[in-house]
Amino acid sequence: MGSRVAVLLGTLNGAEFLGEQLESIERQSATCWQLVVSDDGSQDGTQECLSAFRRRAGEGRVSITSGPGRGYVANFLSLLHAPTGADYFAFADQDDVWDADKLQRAVCFLSSLPPDRPALYCSRTRLIDEQGGPVGLSPLFTRPPGFANALIQNIAGGNTMVFNRAARELLIAFGDVDVVSHDWWVYLVISACGGEIFYDSEPSLDYRQHRGNQIGSSQHLSDRWNRLLLGLRGRKRDWNARNIAALNQMSTLLTDDSRRVLSEFCHARHAGLWGRIIGMRRAGVYAQSVPGNIGLFVATILNIL
Repeated sequence: MGSRVAVLLGTLNGAEFLGEQLESIERQSATCWQLVVSDDGSQDGTQECLSAFRRRAGEGRVSITSGPGRGYVANFLSLLHAPTGADYFAFADQDDVWDADKLQRAVCFLSSLPPDRPALYCSRTRLIDEQGGPVGLSPLFTRPPGFANALIQNIAGGNTMVFNRAARELLIAFGDVDVVSHDWWVYLVISACGGEIFYDSEPSLDYRQHRGNQIGSSQHLSDRWNRLLLGLRGRKRDWNARNIAALNQMSTLLTDDSRRVLSEFCHARHAGLWGRIIGMRRAGVYAQSVPGNIGLFVATILNIL
């Protein structure tokens, strides 16, 4: 028997594209999967689509529960508590199309590590439009993943994430948190607590871009401009404050170096101009690209981190 993977699927009014996603899960070369769905109150036929898939795949292979009704972040994080005997856990969005070897590639990496060490696999994605036509690729990240990067940005799309049981237990230990996104939170926690993170530069799925996306890829210039304006209005500073508060709930689980980085980052955020510049340098925080690091410096100057 192969490694058991629990696919954690959050849904809300996703009937338009859900069938393609379910078919791509069914085609996985890693066949020892089970599907755990948290539906957050769909009114469009999503539940009928899920029920039909459960009948086809087998009643014991698919479980469908009701979500907490507090938004997509809470819906996905609630799936961490689903009763399952799986070895690995994969988040799944309702509107993507997975490569047939997506789970197998992730398990190949994760199974090479000690099972008691928290570990996360994530990858690049191919972007597609509503009709499934190619749009481009998500950004290629070339700098090493780590906590000093995670404080600034998320490189790990939730739809690509697969993590081991030790990582799941670690995330559960932090309890109920108020964070910006479930995938950024996973990257923050696993990197902060000394876990292993592997970013695969080869895409593992088609990431659909459409009008109903909760969070898009922000590849278009207009999207980036809107994010810049929101940052100038303080949104990024609020996001960081929420992430910091959540990390501090269980700061004893962080490594010594992560606690140092977090402390330096927090002090810098509340310092004067030169204190912010020096403090961010001491913290060692970094973005993945040159434009990103220029943006980090500007945000430090403007005190919007």
